[in-house]
Amino acid sequence: MLELFRSFLTVLSEGSLNRAAAVLHITQPSLTRQMQSLEAHLGAPLLERQTRGVKPTALGNALVQQMQPVLERYDLALAELRRRARGQVLDLRIGYLGSAAQAYLNPALVALRAEHPTARVRLFDQSPGEQISALRCGEIDLALIGQEGSQLSHDFYTRRLATLGVCAVLASDHPLAQRSQIHAGDLEREALIAAPEAEVPGRNQWITKLCRKAGFRPRFVGEAATVAEAITRVAAEGAVLLLPAYLTHPPSAGVVLVPLTDAWARWDLLLLRQRGRASALVKSMENHLARIAHQ
Repeated sequence: MLELFRSFLTVLSEGSLNRAAAVLHITQPSLTRQMQSLEAHLGAPLLERQTRGVKPTALGNALVQQMQPVLERYDLALAELRRRARGQVLDLRIGYLGSAAQAYLNPALVALRAEHPTARVRLFDQSPGEQISALRCGEIDLALIGQEGSQLSHDFYTRRLATLGVCAVLASDHPLAQRSQIHAGDLEREALIAAPEAEVPGRNQWITKLCRKAGFRPRFVGEAATVAEAITRVAAEGAVLLLPAYLTHPPSAGVVLVPLTDAWARWDLLLLRQRGRASALVKSMENHLARIAHQ
């Protein structure tokens, strides 16, 4: 059907079926049959035959207004896909966890810019749930995500960048806040901050598994969609937040970070992308992130 629309636009551009047929490298009778097929499909005439050529009917003019932008967008999208297939794209879209940017993403971006100075990088500070949705829809090329991506290896190419420890975020006046380190079992009587499943899929299951290994069931209180919101609740309510240990300093006044010493208390930092051939720019960013994560 797209080719019929293209032929119709060529006929209008040339003003003649004969001239349009020559441009399209087909015979005039073949082009006439195409126009008759398009008119039959839409249910009304598109062209008025005149002694000096053809002109569009009212429906023909409406078809031009509706379909010309569609064909232009289609051609641009197809050209972009072909460039991506050849690995020639110099546009990179990255979804990331804001809390992981300083330690991993920012140094990798510096290295990428030195290697590809003309590349355009667009960054999206997104929750894990938003990253997964954007990756599925093709709105981002790379997702820098946490433990939440571990169940998606069948859907996406997944690469573990680093395995980190876990720390407890505590109010500065909490009884455990003065310790240099704690065991997961020390949190048995504490209220833990949960995460909404839509925003951070699998986070609560990960916390539950960690606590069960320590011999208790977690007691969740409320939910916090962002780290900033969760930390505010730590300070205000005295609840406990479990986070990967990529944070080396307290993110705000009134809270402290205390590492968990249990060997099995671990959190994976993962990189996700669509399966299949990746562009040179995507591969370069992936390799820079992996190198920095292992330093």
